[in-house]
Amino acid sequence: MENKIDLSKHGLSEEELFTIVTHDETESEKITAPRYSYWRSVFRVFFRKKINWIVLGILLVLLLFTYIYPRFVPFDRFANVTDSTSKHLQPKAAIEKYGFSLSYILGTGASGEPTFDAVWYGSKISLSLAIVCAAINMVIGVLVGAVWGYSKKIDLIMVEVRNIIANIPYELLIAVMVLVLTRGFWTMVFALTVTGWLGVAAFIRTQVIIIRDREYNLASRCLGTPIGRIATKNILPFMTSVIVTYAALEIPAYIGFEVFLSYIGLGLSDLTLGKMISEAQGSMVVPGWGFEFWSPVAISAILSIVLFVVGQNLGDASDPRTHM
Repeated sequence: MENKIDLSKHGLSEEELFTIVTHDETESEKITAPRYSYWRSVFRVFFRKKINWIVLGILLVLLLFTYIYPRFVPFDRFANVTDSTSKHLQPKAAIEKYGFSLSYILGTGASGEPTFDAVWYGSKISLSLAIVCAAINMVIGVLVGAVWGYSKKIDLIMVEVRNIIANIPYELLIAVMVLVLTRGFWTMVFALTVTGWLGVAAFIRTQVIIIRDREYNLASRCLGTPIGRIATKNILPFMTSVIVTYAALEIPAYIGFEVFLSYIGLGLSDLTLGKMISEAQGSMVVPGWGFEFWSPVAISAILSIVLFVVGQNLGDASDPRTHM
């Protein structure tokens, strides 16, 4: 005798107890996994360190004074050049003469200009030059280096090109361009980037050679994937942390390079941190004039260190192995 369950005792209908399960081939192919955002994970790891919050705060203040402050405070270097009593004033003397103002907390320079304003005006040009040069060199260098390292035919050509260009002194090349062309911002950008990308490309090429023969790249080659697509889709994303770390070295390096070129007389004709340091080097030995020299030195050093630390820590956070 067949036993039949009395559903009425449970207050449930047959449809509520049983559900028909259908087979869907599309649904069976779906993989259930938590959502992962690479850059969200990068910033989570980056902001996990308290030191990064402090360094970013310092960088934000520097950027505000570099790009925002000069917009609201007009700067004319030669506004007080005819007033001999306004030149080479110490901070205390400058405040007594002009009243308390942020512009005069570092005294005045050789032309009677407020040193504080001059430093930020100069840092705007120096930092902008460094950012533009680093961006151009990184974009060209990374793309060329990726193809250079992956294609053995291009590698033969580029190695010879590098051997020829690398034997030309970099400073000599820049000096010739600056002397032949107009000493302007974009002339300096061209001089610093015309061969500057080659060093980035050579570094990326070495990294690409290390990973180009891995299994997934060999599979892509067997499927007929173009070299450019393999380089940009398979190889470059794998090297994100390396690229970010290298970029962290580029911007501070170009700030220092601009200071050096201006110091030896090959820099921009505009007022930059390097030109301020060059013009104020004699102030080091005169008592009370030290602010004119050490102010641009300090700002260039702080900018370089802060940008380097932020870039290095961001490069470490870009490594997927730190996302565990």
